[in-house]
Amino acid sequence: SNMFSDCTSLTTAPALPAIDLANNCYSAMFKGCSSLTTAPSDYLPAMTLANYCYNNMFGGCTSLTTAPELPATTLADNCYSYMFEGCTSLTTAPALPATTLIYSCYSNMFSDCTSLTTAPALPATTLANYCYRSMFAGCTSLTTAPSILPADTLARACYDSMFSNCTSLTTAPALPVMTLVEECYSGMFYGCTKLTYIKCLATNISAFNCTYNWVNGVAATGTFVKASSMTSWTTGTKGIPTGWKVQDA
Repeated sequence: SNMFSDCTSLTTAPALPAIDLANNCYSAMFKGCSSLTTAPSDYLPAMTLANYCYNNMFGGCTSLTTAPELPATTLADNCYSYMFEGCTSLTTAPALPATTLIYSCYSNMFSDCTSLTTAPALPATTLANYCYRSMFAGCTSLTTAPSILPADTLARACYDSMFSNCTSLTTAPALPVMTLVEECYSGMFYGCTKLTYIKCLATNISAFNCTYNWVNGVAATGTFVKASSMTSWTTGTKGIPTGWKVQDA
């Protein structure tokens, strides 16, 4: 870990062919390599990850334009957390094929990637605590989110601040889950100043802080689609945004 961190003249990374990883193995390896334009290879081949293995690996690599492919399907605690944080030139995110997530696995993975326009599909159906927390926070050019977040059972703070301050995002992913859990959507769309469409089919929003500040700072007018049987939404920053029209799904 930290092997080349803050090597500000490094432009090309060495190949990293390892398939058996260890905890923290590549953590912060190229952090702050502000001239790095090319990742180690087209892909990082390990299919089974280790705790914190890629944590902050390319954090602050402000010249990196393309991420390596990430084919792993068996994740680990914080495996990708902060991996590309602050990669302000990154325009494309890699596919993320895992369907079972692990604690904080994608947290802050692309936070402050201000050139990223499209989020990858997120097919996971088994979530974990904090798995997507702040994943795209501060991605100010993000215009396309995943069309749906398909999991039907949530985990604590799983989507907390996921799209916060995504100031170009207009449409939220479809949110089909009926029962919310503590902090699951907390701050999810905070500061999304252009957001004008949310479809949320929740019918039980009683969990602690499940929608706390989730729509604070969205556009002044928009459309909120809710479950027809749902009558307990409030209006405001933790409910249906003030000034939005409401439709039944």
